[in-house]
This record gives sequence, C-alpha cells and structure tokens, in this order.
Amino acid sequence: MTAEGTWDLTIATPIGRINATAVIRRDGAALTGVAAGEGEEVLLTDVTLDGDRLTWKQAVTRPLRLNLVFDVTIDGDTLAGTAKAGRLPGSKVTGRRR
Repeated sequence: MTAEGTWDLTIATPIGRINATAVIRRDGAALTGVAAGEGEEVLLTDVTLDGDRLTWKQAVTRPLRLNLVFDVTIDGDTLAGTAKAGRLPGSKVTGRRR
C-alpha cells in the first residue's frame, strides 16, 4: 500500500463542503506532506501509514482556526474516513488520487 501522491479531498463539515488537496511524499523512511484549501497551504504532521490506514494532523486558520486529525482508509486510488477537530463531531472525508 502506498499513500504518496496528490489527493483531491472533499470534507463534509457542518458549515458545508470544503475541497482541498493533499500532497503526500516519502522522505527516506518518513512520510511528509502539505495540504491546500480555503486559500491557505499548511504542513501535514505525524503522517503515518499502517497497512491501508493513513493518519495525519494539520492546523488550519480558514474557515476557522482548528487543529485537525485525519484518519482515513486507502483503497487503491480512493480514500475515505474522518477529520476531527477536538471534541467536535468528525467530518466525513473522501478523496481520489490524481
């Protein structure tokens, strides 16, 4: 299983759908990445692939200042899972690799 690539993401939040792009790369043994959406680009931290489960964290300021934790499952060139911000309910995340 590989997580590397450019992923077009859709996040279904309580305030509406947000479209974003995540680029995940391998840097030696570690995974790194950046995400772009809502007019900002942020670094991904703690990017981990365990089997088909991919997790990462990112801090955003738009549309709200939030620390997000993504937990998705990769199936070929698609992914699905959740993005959570603290105690708020998880938002559904779907994505497709370019």
